Amino acid sequence: MNRRRGLVAALLALVLLPSCSSLLPSAVQITESQWHSYDQARAAFDAIKPGSTTQAELWQMGFDPFKYPNIKLLNYLDVTRQFLINDSIHLADLDAEIRSCIKARTLCQGYEVVLGKSDHERVGNAFLDIFNFRRKTRTTGWQFRGLIVLEKDLVVYKIESGQPVIREFEDKTNPLGPLQDISLPSPIKY
Repeated sequence: MNRRRGLVAALLALVLLPSCSSLLPSAVQITESQWHSYDQARAAFDAIKPGSTTQAELWQMGFDPFKYPNIKLLNYLDVTRQFLINDSIHLADLDAEIRSCIKARTLCQGYEVVLGKSDHERVGNAFLDIFNFRRKTRTTGWQFRGLIVLEKDLVVYKIESGQPVIREFEDKTNPLGPLQDISLPSPIKY
């Protein structure tokens, strides 16, 4: 009788488990910053005026790499690599401000700003997900990237890129379920 109850309970769990998508894992990945959305980051970046914004003003605006996270300091070699990415681009092809900055060498520096938020949520059938037969993941969020170039203590150039809205869906199917990821041991070498 106990065996029958155990079997009924297991079958009942298998029937109810697929509907419990709240059992599936989720993750949030946030690049820490003082801006909490793409629009906020872009508005702060738009306030930077090349040719007039000083380094001190830049820091007051929240672009201080020593105070705020996720602002990378670039030396003039890093700045050069940002613009001369392959042999088909020459120094003469760049804006005059960038050429001047690179030629100034140690007086040239840059700030690379990379901000964003990404939510990963697994959805679908919990039984299929747990046993690795089928995993569905929904990703939402945003990403902002900015490059600020300074010569001496003056912003001479800025450029931005990013993805204001991220919406992705991944549907991964493994017909063998938990056996799909089993790898064979390496052959023994003598």
